[in-house]
Parts: sequence; C-alpha cells; structure tokens
Amino acid sequence: MTRLPGRRYALYALGLLAVINLLSYVNRSVVFALFEAIKHDLGVTDAQLGWVASAYVLVFSLAALPLGVLGDLRSRRAVIAGGVLVWSAFTALSGAVHSFPALLVCRAIVGLGGAAFGAASQSLVADYFPSRGRAFAMGVLSAGITVGGVLGIWLGGRIEATYGWRTALVAVGLPGVPLAVLAARLHDPVRALDRLSLRTYLRDLEMGLNALARHFMPLIIGVVAGGIAALWIGDADSKADVAVFSAAVALGLALNIRRWVVRMGRSGASQPAGPLGGAFDELVRALAMVLRTPTLVYVFIGGALISFGMNGIVGWAPTFMSRELGLTVSRAAVLLGTWGLVAGTAGALFGGVFADWLRRYTDTSRVITISLGLLIGAPLAVWLLMIRDMAHFVPIFCAAFFFLSWFNGPIAAVIFDVVPARISATVAGAYLLFIHLAGDTISFPLIGALSDRFGISRAVLVLPTVALAGGLVVLLAARTVGRDMRRVAVPG
Repeated sequence: MTRLPGRRYALYALGLLAVINLLSYVNRSVVFALFEAIKHDLGVTDAQLGWVASAYVLVFSLAALPLGVLGDLRSRRAVIAGGVLVWSAFTALSGAVHSFPALLVCRAIVGLGGAAFGAASQSLVADYFPSRGRAFAMGVLSAGITVGGVLGIWLGGRIEATYGWRTALVAVGLPGVPLAVLAARLHDPVRALDRLSLRTYLRDLEMGLNALARHFMPLIIGVVAGGIAALWIGDADSKADVAVFSAAVALGLALNIRRWVVRMGRSGASQPAGPLGGAFDELVRALAMVLRTPTLVYVFIGGALISFGMNGIVGWAPTFMSRELGLTVSRAAVLLGTWGLVAGTAGALFGGVFADWLRRYTDTSRVITISLGLLIGAPLAVWLLMIRDMAHFVPIFCAAFFFLSWFNGPIAAVIFDVVPARISATVAGAYLLFIHLAGDTISFPLIGALSDRFGISRAVLVLPTVALAGGLVVLLAARTVGRDMRRVAVPG
C-alpha cells in the first residue's frame, strides 16, 4: 500500500515528464527539417523520405501496446528510463549513416524508445492527478507533442544551416541521457517499488518475451514480409512499395485482431476484475475494455484521423514552405519553430484549462473541447495551405495551430476517465498503437507519393480535411462519455 505524493512532488514529476516528452518529439520531428538535405545527400525520393518518417511511427505503434502492458505489469519507471536511453542513442547514430536502409533502421529504433515512454508516462501522470486538474496535467504533458514537434524543426533547421544535418541529429540525441537518470528515480504514486538500479531494472523487465512475440506473430510476419517485398520493389517503383508494405502490415494486424477476439471469447475477458495475470491476459483484458466502451471506440477512430492529419502537417510543413513559399529550409524551420512554439504551447495549455473549467458543468467537456478546436482549426489550416503571401501566412498559421493544439490534453484525459487504473498504461498503449498505425504511418508515405505525382501543394490539402473528420468522430462520444465514466467510478 502506498501513499499518494504531495502536490509539490506531483508537479515536479509532471514537469520532468513534460520535458522528457518534449525531447521525445524533438527527436522525432528534427528529421523533418532535414528532409531536403538528406534527399540531396543520400539521393532519395519524397516517398522514401515519407518512409523515413513512417519507420519511426510504425515501430512506435507496434511497440506501444506491449510496452504499455510491460509498464502495467512491471515498472513504469524502468520502461520510461529505458525508452529515453534508446531514442537518445539511435537519434545520435542516425547522424552517422551513409545509406537509406541504415537511416530507416535507426529511425525505426528511435520509435521503439518513444513508444516505451508514451503510455507509461501518461499512466503515471493520470495517477499523480487522479481527479482535479487531470485534463490540465495531461495538457502540460501533451504540450511536449506540439512544442517538441516545432522545436525539433526549429533546432534542426538552425543546426543544419550551420553544421549540417548529421550534427543536428547528434545534437538533439545526447540530452536524453541525464533525463533518463532522473526518470529512473521518480516515485511511483500507486506502487511500492524499490529504488531502481541496474539489477532491479533487468528484473522488472523480465516478462517472457517469447510468449509475447508468439501472440503477435501474424503482425510480425506481416511487417517482415512487407518490408522484404518493399525493399525488393522499392528502386523500381516508389509507389508500389508503399502499397505492398501497407497491405502486408494491414493483413497481419487483421489476423492478429481476429486471434485476440477469439481469445476474448474463450477466456471470458469481458470481466476485468481479479489480480493481474500474464502479459497476454492483460493485453486481452485491455482490448476487451476498448471494444465494450463506446467512448473509447470513438476516441480511437477519431484519434487515428487526427493523427493522420496533424502529424502529416507537422512532418511535411518545412518541405511545403521551402517549395511553395520560396523559403530556405532553415528559414522555414525558424518560422515554424518560433510561431509554432508560441501558438502550440498556448493552444495545448488553453485546451486543458478550458476542458477542466467546462467540466464543472458537463461530463462532455473534454470531448467538446477536442472537437471544437478541430472544427475551428482545420478550416483555418486549409486556408493557410492556399496562401502564398507571407504577410497573411504567419497570423493565420498561429490561429490555426492554436486551435489545432487544443485536443492534446483532453483526449488523453478522456481515455483515463473511462478506464480502470489497473490497466491504464495498457489501454494507453493500445490507443497509441491504433492511432499511429492507422494514422501517420499511412500519412507520411502517402503524402510523399501524392507529392511525387501531383505536387506538394495539392498533396498536403488532404491532411487538415482528415483531421476535421477526426474531430467529428470524437464528437459522437458526447453521447456516451458520461455513462462510461460513471461505470468506471462504481467500485467492484
């Protein structure tokens, strides 16, 4: 039995995790500012650049769920600290590669580190702030998504202009090491754990990886087979490799889901009570929770559409501004970083505060906040992508980014509002798996392929349109979120 930490310590933990989350997205997005330099240095196409981005997202997606399970069953601190070390090392190593396949592998492993941090950190923050201020706390944590995204582009552009793209990757990778040490020393608010050392770290991560791999075998086979086929086809047709890989992964995921559903029916996983069992039992329990909670279904589907649009916009923005507005990549990165930092931070924090304030009057407050921001911001983004006058571009960019950043904190808070604490990291991992696998894993190479065929100016218009559709889907959860929250609140 543990005692919840005081408010001061909870704020310290939130601050540390928010800084680490920011750094995670700096490591993720820095490559977007380097696309043009990498393209000329390594001789790759836009579609291949899209796959450099998707390599991160694909591994992030596939690893988020099992690492969420690991965080629930073992140590969230160990998962977080290990993830930070992994992404730091392989971001730095990305700066030493001399071929497209090597860069692809390094970016994929950076995604593994990001997945380790994502679900476990959200689960910890939800426990530090069990009720009052949860949406605001999630907004602070999630501000790193927006702020880190634009800061990574800004830093990448500035460092690349002076020292080259390789130095930029090394420079953003190294600061994660001391933060990993601090994360390892955090107190878990609801679990009695020993001080984390190398011995306890290895003990905490022991969970039967062979069994876990066996349960994900169809998906693993799909990824491997699709990757081999895509590499074989890639040089001949950059569009066919995207289609073949996507089809193979989708087939593997469909077969995996079918196995999980069959297992749920056999094991009676619809009853979540009882002590935590093995990793796969916990996985099945979380998936059953998602399927029987209407709010989660709407949030998962809407979140995938939002991820497709928002991450695609962030990823392709420097390239769009360089080609369509005539800016250098460095100048585009500075503009995005400076104004995006201000508008994105303000939007993420305002979204959390607004959702918590509105919560006084209605249980649908967080759903309304998510949808309202997207319904206002997405049309502004469409307008933005049609502007070629910089005098109008900057203010409209700030307005669009402000509204489009509202959703970050409230959408995470909704998930933890309707999920029991004992499987919260697992469900958060399932959410991250789904939205990225069905969202920006597809978005990055698809927009690259469309750009190769129709030009970047037409290709990017798809992105805010899809994000708008995501806001409409999430709005459907307004009918169910109150009932789902009350069900979780009932003890037993």
